[in-house]
Amino acid sequence: MTLLLKDVTKRFNEHTAVKRLSLEIPEKEMFGFLGGNGAGKTTTFRMILGLLDITEGEITWNGESINYDKSHLIGYLPEERGLYPKLTVKEQLIYLGKLRGMNKQSIIKELEGWLERFKVPEYMNKKVDELSKGNQQKIQFITAVIHKPKLLILDEPFSGLDPVNVEMLKEAVVDLKEQGTSIVFSSHRMEHVEELCEHLCILHKGTPVVQGALKDIKRTFGKKNLMIHGDFNFDFLQDFPGVVNYKKLAQGCELQITNEDVSQNIFAELQGKGFVSKFDLEEPSLNDIFIEKVGASYE
Repeated sequence: MTLLLKDVTKRFNEHTAVKRLSLEIPEKEMFGFLGGNGAGKTTTFRMILGLLDITEGEITWNGESINYDKSHLIGYLPEERGLYPKLTVKEQLIYLGKLRGMNKQSIIKELEGWLERFKVPEYMNKKVDELSKGNQQKIQFITAVIHKPKLLILDEPFSGLDPVNVEMLKEAVVDLKEQGTSIVFSSHRMEHVEELCEHLCILHKGTPVVQGALKDIKRTFGKKNLMIHGDFNFDFLQDFPGVVNYKKLAQGCELQITNEDVSQNIFAELQGKGFVSKFDLEEPSLNDIFIEKVGASYE
């Protein structure tokens, strides 16, 4: 069940929120959407779900358009959380699960399993407004996945969570993928996309500026990162041939260089100058790529 977006454009009067976006999101995979505020991520999700009409282009899932008949196959965690504050967790999930075509018995069984997994079994009969924001988010996540969707769309799923809960949710998302769910998620956090996704798209002002397989994107970017720690001053490397960026650190420096050969020249240059405790050449991070492609417009 591949999700295809072909030349998708969305205009609101004079403003173009998404412009000629074409993507293929493979089945049973996790696909990352990156972009600053106002890049068009949420608008794209709403068009995929049929909540917003497309101005131009088409979106198909398994060769067909997405409509209400397919809602039992799709899960959605919106960025703006929207639970009913005065209902208990159980009441809420029974209501939402029934909308997805589930019966009460299977809803309660699934809910018990998820609350156990998230280490909050005592929340079954608590009202939503009695929970912390982080725990409300866990409940909201359960509402998106309780019916075992084939396609899951997560809009900033980890925002506002502490590190322990982020890991808990990440593990749950990975498990769902391994069970065969196709997952599309947006994030401001590059490291989450880097860790979880094989394919991604960086949107900037509604237009894709980078898209494809993460490993290919890193390879074509070309530049490498070089981390050096030592007991002497590395400032002389600022103007070294092939050094694009120099960042001073308490224990050394971090460089962005044009290619691997530059690292060998730097290594030779360091000989005899003092003790080097670390010399580590790394692939460019997604953060580096994002900053270069999107630049100062990112908020």
